Amino acid sequence: MSEDTLDRAESAPPVRDWPALDLPGTDFDPVLRALMREGPVTRVSLPDGEGWAWLVTRHDDVRLVATDPRFGREAVVDRQVTRLAPHFVPARGAVGFLDPPDHTRLRRSVAAAFTDRGVERVRGRSRGLLDELVDAMLEAGPPADLTEAVLAPFPVAVICELMGVPDSDRHSVHTWTRLVLSSSHGAEVSQRAKHEMGAYFADLIGARSDATGEDVASLLGAAVGRNEITRDEAVGLALLVQLGGEAVTNNSGQMFYLLLTRPELAGRLRAEPEIRPRAVDELLRWIPHRNAVGLSRIALEDVEIKGVRIRAGDAVYVSYLAANRDPAVFPDPDTIDFARDPRPHASFGFGPHFCPGGALVRLESELLVGTLLDRVPGLRLAVAPQDVPFRKGTLIRGPEALPVTW
Repeated sequence: MSEDTLDRAESAPPVRDWPALDLPGTDFDPVLRALMREGPVTRVSLPDGEGWAWLVTRHDDVRLVATDPRFGREAVVDRQVTRLAPHFVPARGAVGFLDPPDHTRLRRSVAAAFTDRGVERVRGRSRGLLDELVDAMLEAGPPADLTEAVLAPFPVAVICELMGVPDSDRHSVHTWTRLVLSSSHGAEVSQRAKHEMGAYFADLIGARSDATGEDVASLLGAAVGRNEITRDEAVGLALLVQLGGEAVTNNSGQMFYLLLTRPELAGRLRAEPEIRPRAVDELLRWIPHRNAVGLSRIALEDVEIKGVRIRAGDAVYVSYLAANRDPAVFPDPDTIDFARDPRPHASFGFGPHFCPGGALVRLESELLVGTLLDRVPGLRLAVAPQDVPFRKGTLIRGPEALPVTW
């Protein structure tokens, strides 16, 4: 071992094991909280992959790593970076592991679908779909599983509408998504589902090379037809959008679990409908929507963060959950404050890989909150809060079922 390596080992923070926890309700990850106290820059080892990685948790450092070109995603490919799930293996050419300018080129092909105008295109249809689901739930009468009745089918219908997936195919696409996003079925099942969904989107996009529609599949098909992107790139981007779109089910599940276990919050939103957009944004900041961390980056040169030297070739993770609880940016960060302003939360990320669906998530969340609180004024949990079952072995947290009555 070289003298430089020895010096580094002595000065670097210890490596902390970060197990995959099945956390109840909206509890904040105790391991992450401890890492935040130990930080701002720590080292972690996750359940899969090899070795350790840096973790940054402060809002400004998270923004730096996510936006600075000295940290890249492409360099992760072909490396066994420590990670949460065995089936989230870096794939060459996947949009999540591309850096600009290729990443920018791909994102540009679907940008029109995610502008305010593009999202507004599906508002009326989304509102109608939601009303139909609530009508059916009310007609069937209490009790009901809010997840099964509304929170699962609604985001599926909306993202499929935005994607251009025909009604007849939506059940299959939803099933594949659930398998890809779950680690409880094993890597082989998840990979097979991802392959089948990829084959489906390859056919859907391939049939739309001359399309002029505004849905994502048509935009991708047209971009392939103009030779702006490859078919494989289009399929990878379609998968990313579809998977991300269905995460709303779990996010909204946590949101309603929170509103139904803290009735004072729901009561205020019923009484003051004008604050709902701001309140939804605060809930999106506060909700711990995922387990551990997402995709890593690699330092492409030596970078110093808060006095810690990160060397070229080191793997680095950012925690958007931790950034959202940074007291330097959000005073009293563990408190839900509907009057909080400004709200520069990190829930949709920063930089080239920020979530393009932020406007769509806000639209869906506001529609869900407004419609359910207004149309079902007596909505409440049908079981004790501790008896609400939460998903196990998933990357995105949320209730498996949300038993309600009214």
